[in-house]
Amino acid sequence: MSTKPEVVSKKVLIPFILVTSLFALWGFANAVTDPMVQAFKKVLELTNSEAAWVQMAFYGGYFSMALPAAMFMRKYSYKVGILIGLALYATGALLFYPAAQTENFMFFCLGLYILTFGLAFLETAANPYILAMGSKETATQRLNLAQAFNPLGLIAGVVVAQQFVLKNLQSDDIADFSLLDEASKIAIKTADLMVIRNPYVGLGLVLIAIFVIFLVSKMPQSKEEGDMPSILDTFKTLGKNSKYILGVLAQVLYVGGQIMCWTYIYQYAEGIGVDSVTAGYYQIAVFIIFFIGRAVGTYMLRFMSSGKLLMYFAILASICTVGTIWITGIVGLYCLVAISFFMSSMFPTIYGIALGDLTEEQSKIGSAGLVMAIVGGALMPKFQGMIIDAGGSGVADTQILGVSEVNFSFILPLACFLYIAWYGLKVFKKHETQIV
Repeated sequence: MSTKPEVVSKKVLIPFILVTSLFALWGFANAVTDPMVQAFKKVLELTNSEAAWVQMAFYGGYFSMALPAAMFMRKYSYKVGILIGLALYATGALLFYPAAQTENFMFFCLGLYILTFGLAFLETAANPYILAMGSKETATQRLNLAQAFNPLGLIAGVVVAQQFVLKNLQSDDIADFSLLDEASKIAIKTADLMVIRNPYVGLGLVLIAIFVIFLVSKMPQSKEEGDMPSILDTFKTLGKNSKYILGVLAQVLYVGGQIMCWTYIYQYAEGIGVDSVTAGYYQIAVFIIFFIGRAVGTYMLRFMSSGKLLMYFAILASICTVGTIWITGIVGLYCLVAISFFMSSMFPTIYGIALGDLTEEQSKIGSAGLVMAIVGGALMPKFQGMIIDAGGSGVADTQILGVSEVNFSFILPLACFLYIAWYGLKVFKKHETQIV
């Protein structure tokens, strides 16, 4: 009787733990940045779509750097890629110090852009590295296990954002910031931008310490025998792989849906009269539920194929999103929180499915495409912000199909989850029908 290979063998346990810690690090960056959209909107008197430049910068950096990172790691090692990622991550975070001094919104966006150059390196290296640390049979389960630690960073990030940023913003205590005299505005803006700066500068210092730990640690290397295929041949092979191409699109839509649900929970809460600090507690609940959902999803993969799990979770996320749109009041907010349970396993599951049939060298380039797909988090929140601004700078200025514009804006995540459900079904029927 054959036995299923270990998810993580003892000989790679320490490297696995070190690389898994990176998943929490970029989770922290994601979570601490989402509330900044609302913070910058208040402090700098921006519209919803203008404040969405925070997400454009953050997720645009992934798109810009993912392919160069993959090209770099074809020539060098995963470890070198991780070190460069940590260095860029720390640099972007520390740029928040001069940005706060100049009080320039685009300087903050530049810091986020460079910060995510580092995250692109880390994700392009860490995800396929985890997949390669053992048998292909357990690769998706192993990646889900590593990704299960991502919500710990998310929870830490939102706690920091709530307790050390949102609670300390003076502009958030004022009913109408625009009515203040110019001198008062300047004083409050200066103080609030310093509050926004602090968690990023602290993060930068922590990242320098983690850089040193990776620098002195021995990490396993895995190189394929024979000549490395040309980059053009690799692109051609990937272009013919429909499971990979459709998976990249699924990842674009998943990240877009996730970031919309997480970013605009503050605006949704505002629409039903819930303040930003209280909304922060709901976002903490979101990340706890996300963590539980990912643990449940990882366990379910022992008994269920990846495509089937993805389909079921996407269908249930769609149902919750329908409730978010058309159920008003606090119950609608509960539906929005519940979506995260079913989103939890989507990213690593799509990742594992899309790269499942590729060689290691193909996976390095294929991983770049899946990390570039994170650009969905830059584009789609911008579109959602435009829907929310349809009636004015508020979140409930007008109604669309009988609900406020902030409720209706969640039609975009709904479309994303419906596609992901279709992709999961297609993968299950075409590639996994032998798995029960």
